[in-house]
Amino acid sequence: MRILLVALLALLVGAQPAFAQQDLGPDYVQTQFGPMGPAGRDLLEKVALAGLWEGPAGRMGLEKSANPKVQEAGRHLIDGHADLDRRTAVLARTFGVSLPTQPSEAQQGWLNEMTAAPARSPEFDRVFANRLRAAHGGVYKFLAAVRTGTRNTAIRDYAKVCMDTVLDHMTVLEATGMVDFNDTEAIPLALVAQPASITPTPPPIQVPQAAAQNFQQLQQQDDGDIPDGALGLGVLALVVAGLWFWTSGRSSRRPHP
Repeated sequence: MRILLVALLALLVGAQPAFAQQDLGPDYVQTQFGPMGPAGRDLLEKVALAGLWEGPAGRMGLEKSANPKVQEAGRHLIDGHADLDRRTAVLARTFGVSLPTQPSEAQQGWLNEMTAAPARSPEFDRVFANRLRAAHGGVYKFLAAVRTGTRNTAIRDYAKVCMDTVLDHMTVLEATGMVDFNDTEAIPLALVAQPASITPTPPPIQVPQAAAQNFQQLQQQDDGDIPDGALGLGVLALVVAGLWFWTSGRSSRRPHP
């Protein structure tokens, strides 16, 4: 009981501000939305890069396929990336990020495959569905990692929109019936998650430095120097005083009629 009361007193006296800004290193810039770091910049660049080939691929799906499901997937790609392109441009200006203007060599190669495949042929539909589904699977995992770890609220909201869009595209591509899930190189086989690997370990409770020092000083005192009743009354008085100051401050800030 005494140790609990001493710890409470130490925390009340020595607690530090809870929302102090973290110094995450030279690669991070503090913004009104939180720290902007390499993952956020990489996200904007990768989504812009995806739009540079998936938008044209969607248009080919509409123009070259005779399969209504492939055409529907093409429409989703066009509409989804038009929306993401607008969002990406706004955030890139906000955070000063330069965006790519040409697809990568691999992406251009996939577009070339679609261009070379005969129009209105099963070959085109297979290339379209499999190249795009494999790419979206990799992007979705990347988005989830950024969404999970970013401290920037604007990037967090943006990643959520991107994940919703990519999941929609994966769904309509799979609905074509042309995706080859036996190709485990393009679409790696999901591994069974071990319970120990997915059970989060609670972080240790961090006691503020000033509170820890106060606690150590109080602990060093002889047990007979502070009677339990006096210590309990002292902590109770401190808590009551804190509540009184808090409620008084709130009432003084309340607008008068």
